Amino acid sequence: MAVTAIVVGAVSVGYQIYSGEQQKKQQKKQLKAQERANQDAREAAEQVEKRADIEMNRANRKKADVAAIQSKEEQAALTGPAGTMLTGTSGVNPDNLTLGGNTLLGG
Repeated sequence: MAVTAIVVGAVSVGYQIYSGEQQKKQQKKQLKAQERANQDAREAAEQVEKRADIEMNRANRKKADVAAIQSKEEQAALTGPAGTMLTGTSGVNPDNLTLGGNTLLGG
């Protein structure tokens, strides 16, 4: 009877160890499946974001802000004579353009 109890106890412990290992394997499989699903979800979200960005750019490209451009040009016209970064607003002095002579060719 004692031998039977020992055998039953050993079988029970063996089964518990086997069952525990099977649970670990199943958990690892589930974890890998979850990681794969998370990666797939991330990739899908990135694709949706890229598509939305492309659509936004496509929609914005078709619309020129004509009122803003016209307003900017009107404001620039009210400021007076235009100049460049090299000449300033006064322009170029005509005396600086002569080459020392009286003729148009500088002779």
